[in-house]
Amino acid sequence: MATNLFDDFNPISSKQWKQKIQFELKGADYNETLVWNSPEDIQVKPFYHKDEFTKAFSVSTKATEFKICQNIFVYDVEKSIERARDSLSRGANSLRFTIENESIDITNLLEQLPLEKVTVYFNLAFISIDFVRKIDAFAKQNKTVIFCNLDPIGQLAKDGNWFTTKEKSNFDTLNLLSAATPSVSLISINTALYQNAGANMVQQIAYSLGQANEYFNRIENINQPIVFEVAVGTNYFFEIAKLRALRLLFNLIAKEYNHNLDCNIIVSPTKRNKTLYDYNVNMLRTTTECMSAIIGGADAIANLPYDALYHKDNEFGDRIARNQLLILKNESYFDKVNNPADGSYYIENLTNQLAEKALALFKDIEANGGFLKQLNEGIIKRKIQESADTAQELFDSGKEILLGTNKHPNKQDKMKHDLELFPFVKVKPRKTLITPIIERRLAEKIEQERLDLE
Repeated sequence: MATNLFDDFNPISSKQWKQKIQFELKGADYNETLVWNSPEDIQVKPFYHKDEFTKAFSVSTKATEFKICQNIFVYDVEKSIERARDSLSRGANSLRFTIENESIDITNLLEQLPLEKVTVYFNLAFISIDFVRKIDAFAKQNKTVIFCNLDPIGQLAKDGNWFTTKEKSNFDTLNLLSAATPSVSLISINTALYQNAGANMVQQIAYSLGQANEYFNRIENINQPIVFEVAVGTNYFFEIAKLRALRLLFNLIAKEYNHNLDCNIIVSPTKRNKTLYDYNVNMLRTTTECMSAIIGGADAIANLPYDALYHKDNEFGDRIARNQLLILKNESYFDKVNNPADGSYYIENLTNQLAEKALALFKDIEANGGFLKQLNEGIIKRKIQESADTAQELFDSGKEILLGTNKHPNKQDKMKHDLELFPFVKVKPRKTLITPIIERRLAEKIEQERLDLE
């Protein structure tokens, strides 16, 4: 019979722990010294104890089943097929194709790939009923799991305009597609836009739920899972809690519409904290971000190559990014246990607080006309900008640190000769219905100044 060795020790209450800590502080104030406030206005304590913990919810995640996703931009179909085959042979078990125009031979692309056990995502820069019908026909015939990731509201938020369609509105097109393409998932929500633009975690969750609620109200039949495309940063435990809270609240809201399918969450590391100089540090950042994604319950993870800011897609960067996930899966055993965050008082507490605050913000948005109304009025953009400005001030003052950029920079590091891509916000004057939400990295100003001096 197993012996519980802890029976030899008297239990210690949270009150006793706090008294011991206050003694060690030698007169310093406990709250001022050890309790800190997050950008979401969550007070983080130095320790969490079971006698202060109440499990108010249950989040089911399947870390054992997370997919390693390879991003592929499709310009030349044959080259994309070759790259997809190579990625699958090297450990990827999911593919995400970005397609910008409907002239691409989508049937040929899919038919040339071994997709029996592969999940496929599409990021389409357009909505075309005929194009999606071809994808649906392939999915039905081959029983392939395909997500089309159509997000008209996200398009409006990011570009300032809706997709161009023959129908009166993008929602009319989605309704037609929903009836005509039952074998594929259509709807996605681009949560990453809000993170990369500087929104805090409560805003990211609430705005995503607001978008989902708009789709539930405007699309008559949603018979496939909704996809959330999420970006995660380096606030390790908070990012774990963010993904758990998002899944928890989505299921809560979906039940009100008799939608009983769990959402599908595909995660990528954020671009917001990535840097041009000392770029190898990006690998450290993306590693912990992928760890948060796995523990938080991502269904698929598409890692960001360390050189994605300034290099075009290349075999070396892709291989390093993919291998980071393979090491986490096969050598660090991150895929051995489902619900790995269960039982952590800290993570459970963070999940609960993020969920409560995000639900309160979601309810406030709905009480004031809904997400789409506030997006059109510029309220969503203004709120995100306020959060982004606060984070930028912390970075500019040195309180928010990006190693190699605003702390311990290598002054000998030169990057101007290595730029294949423009790594800063691009200005594209055009007529828009609303002012777009702009993604911006924290280090852009410093990097532009350094490049000018090279």
